[in-house]
Amino acid sequence: MGTCREPEPSQNFIPGPIIVGAGPSGLAVAACLSNRGVPSVILERTDCLASLWQKRTYDRLKLHLPKHFCELPLMPFPKNFPKYPSKQQFISYVESYAARFNIKPVFNQTVEKAEFDDVSGLWNVKTQDVVYTSTWLVVATGENAEPVFPNIPGLKKFTGPVVHTSAYKSGSVFANRKVLVVGCGNSGMEVSLDLCRYNALPHMVVRNSVHVLPRDFFGLSTFGIAMTLLKWFPLKLVDNILLLLANSTLGNTDQLGLRRPKTGPIELKNVTGKTPVLDVGAISLIRAGQITVTQAVKEITRNGAKFLNGQEIEFDSIILATGYKSNVPDWLKDNNFFTKEGMPKTPFPNGWKGEKGLYTVGFTRRGLSGTAYDAVKIAEDITDQWMKFNGPLSIRNICSSHIIHLHFNKS
Repeated sequence: MGTCREPEPSQNFIPGPIIVGAGPSGLAVAACLSNRGVPSVILERTDCLASLWQKRTYDRLKLHLPKHFCELPLMPFPKNFPKYPSKQQFISYVESYAARFNIKPVFNQTVEKAEFDDVSGLWNVKTQDVVYTSTWLVVATGENAEPVFPNIPGLKKFTGPVVHTSAYKSGSVFANRKVLVVGCGNSGMEVSLDLCRYNALPHMVVRNSVHVLPRDFFGLSTFGIAMTLLKWFPLKLVDNILLLLANSTLGNTDQLGLRRPKTGPIELKNVTGKTPVLDVGAISLIRAGQITVTQAVKEITRNGAKFLNGQEIEFDSIILATGYKSNVPDWLKDNNFFTKEGMPKTPFPNGWKGEKGLYTVGFTRRGLSGTAYDAVKIAEDITDQWMKFNGPLSIRNICSSHIIHLHFNKS
């Protein structure tokens, strides 16, 4: 009597690199490779490009940095885009970028496991129905692959809605409600600001110290000012200048319950990856009392929260602005290049290359400018190897072109 067995997944050999993730990082690597004549295949678990932007961001989101700091390699933003492009403008830029370089990811391919085979010297990347094999693997899932849900005592007891910012779209849903916002980073600040526009009453939890800087100073980008000063002055001096600018513009944020770290904003970013908050209006609403800053939560109750200072407040809703994390440890097997948190052990600017044909992009903690840097480096390195084995008259090159044709026709 026969037994029911799951069909074996089909095997696809990819002559160029396998790129996991069709966000800006993966697209940047594919574009740089394409520009050098090297084919690649992008595997994307969702059904669209830049899924974090398309599916997990709030409506009012804009780039936090001026557009020229956020360009992907080989293609600037349109000149008619504003200084800080909106969410929809950035998505249209990414889609135009993919079209320009004829990048066509294989969608709805969730990578379950990727491991290096020492015998063949190849990477095997298994999705739900296919095993892709290649000499090179580019990890482009980034720092923000999965939302972080904090373990707050009593959270499951709360009777109202609990929403992570990855599912938050607009404050209209929370109009006239008292909302507990857990987190005071850029997302926590902007969500609180958005809630105020719909007459909600946000209470923002500040658990740790945080640097808040003005996004602009006298019409100039604070980030741009910092990058210019760093060309001429030591980091600590630049940090002190930024804090002087911040205090002159925003005032003493310690008085608002937003204690500044002892380490300067740029140094802290470089060492820990903790990004300073770029204020777009939340500070003035905190001063006006429209956003209430609270201490850390001790526990969540059925109808609200108890705080460490003993205060207890009732809330209608809870929004978790608690950030994201890497998911690399869930699928990349037997690899010592990443930490248990899913970040490269080697810091920027050398974290883009691992061993045995492994590469990483989008893990620099330096935003899209770090992504662009990594993408160019990866493409250069892989192209050098590609050209050694794929000369214009080589048999392997002819076979590779045939395999690519078959693969994309099948997809």
